[in-house]
Amino acid sequence: MLIPGAGGDAWYWHLVVPRLQERNHDALAVSLPAGDDSAGWAAYADAIVDSIGDRTGVILVAQSLAGFSAPLVCERVPVQLLVLLNAMVPRPGETGAEWWSNTRQPEAQHAHLAALGLSPEDVDDDTTVYFHDVPPQVRAEAVRRGEPAQSWTPMTQAWPLGAWPDVPTRVLIGRDDRLFPADFQRRIAHERLAIAADEIEGGHLVALSRPSELVERIEAYRIA
Repeated sequence: MLIPGAGGDAWYWHLVVPRLQERNHDALAVSLPAGDDSAGWAAYADAIVDSIGDRTGVILVAQSLAGFSAPLVCERVPVQLLVLLNAMVPRPGETGAEWWSNTRQPEAQHAHLAALGLSPEDVDDDTTVYFHDVPPQVRAEAVRRGEPAQSWTPMTQAWPLGAWPDVPTRVLIGRDDRLFPADFQRRIAHERLAIAADEIEGGHLVALSRPSELVERIEAYRIA
């Protein structure tokens, strides 16, 4: 079960799904009600649970903002493994809006961009931050589709779990992520989950830039 980040668009996984299916996996990318101002974390979890149905042996791969919703699913259905891919890791009671300042993400991102020789203004350039390593044809398709809407509603809601679910969890970092730099993600994984993160080549949108390598890593996690 592949869960997208902000915007909730299943298309994000369109290069990963067929590669998993070639390995005889029942791979499904979930669409979330991200553009619905009445939908919060519970509605996101409902959409994922409904998509899972009666499937067993579930592996959840959660991208970016999905780090808030995927753990809620682990409380409701049996999950074999949770993979956090360039994902936000919330603490109990923390809102999505608070997460950015609590983790000091802006400072980490600005320092990382400066080290690359980029300016503070580049933070607002999606091509520089998100699509710098995505192949041109894939980037062009994303631009053609347009940026999916993301309601602010869930970002105002406290993360409802009292603790991280008791489910095997792996943290996978895109080494070239410019939104959540690798050093930043390693720190958050250690501080909040006591997990040593793994790395893969690629930026924040690694499912678009390196889908084959991502599938190899997911498969390695599955059989470990």
